[in-house]
Amino acid sequence: MENDFRSFGISCPSNREAQNLTTVTEFHLLGLSEDSELQPILFGLFLAIYLITVLGNLLIILAVTSDPHLHTPMYFFLSILSLDDICFISTTVPKMLVDIQIHSRAISYMGCLTQMSLFILFVCVDNMLLTAMAFDRFVAICHPLRYQVIMNSRLCGSLVLVSFSLSLFESQLHNLIVLQLTCFQDVEIANFFCHPSQILSLACTSRFSNDIVIYVIGITLGVFPLSGIIFSYYKIISSILRISSSSGRCKAFSTCGSHLSVVCLFYGTALGEYFGSAISHSPRNSVVSSLMYTVVTPMLNPFIYSLRNRDISRTLKRLHSRKI
Repeated sequence: MENDFRSFGISCPSNREAQNLTTVTEFHLLGLSEDSELQPILFGLFLAIYLITVLGNLLIILAVTSDPHLHTPMYFFLSILSLDDICFISTTVPKMLVDIQIHSRAISYMGCLTQMSLFILFVCVDNMLLTAMAFDRFVAICHPLRYQVIMNSRLCGSLVLVSFSLSLFESQLHNLIVLQLTCFQDVEIANFFCHPSQILSLACTSRFSNDIVIYVIGITLGVFPLSGIIFSYYKIISSILRISSSSGRCKAFSTCGSHLSVVCLFYGTALGEYFGSAISHSPRNSVVSSLMYTVVTPMLNPFIYSLRNRDISRTLKRLHSRKI
């Protein structure tokens, strides 16, 4: 084992030599399966998922930008979310497809840090945008007369800018933590991409300190924004229940249904995987959970918004008929 580590430029500390530490030169991703017969099937499946995701989110962006009736704060955030989903899935799936084709799962140390940094950046932007969209629905339903004044273009642009800035800060902070690690116990990452928590778990330092980092970042990025979403929907539901007519209540609920579905899908898989990785060390569970919120969720978002949103569906049908 020590010879294997030295071949990758690793020298983990012993009791007598704690000063001879060198950084790892590359990692190895275990991927989804070692079965060679499954590789063509996996390649075709994830290529199709990637193309569907990119095309679906591009259609959402096209619909929002082409229809003046959709130039509202809610659809502005939706178009930014679709763009983020394209970038999000592009950080993991293309690398996995290339690995399947060239039969190699090696990734350089800097490439791994870059992938990890982009992954954290886009998942945080996704998280912040869902919170901003919840705030938009809160203002629209609880303060409808002041909606145009509160949700002006300046505030919407500021919310997107703040979301990106905080996400960039978090991704660079995580990068800085990893750069402080001078030794790794192994070079194999039990996933199809450089997952932040798994990289920390490979460090020679105490597992307890790494778990603390995972929990702190998870609480900062997950619990606080989720608390804002829960509070917004608490106020929204309270306001909807005070509406006397049943048609008015159904209309109000319908404006939140798509967003609420995406929130449940995203947080249910992301938080379950993130905190579960610090408790259970099962590689198979980690890979399945990672697939759900890094691949499946960005693919389902356009379908959720296009099927449950009449304005988006109407605009897409109009674009289709115009093309024909």
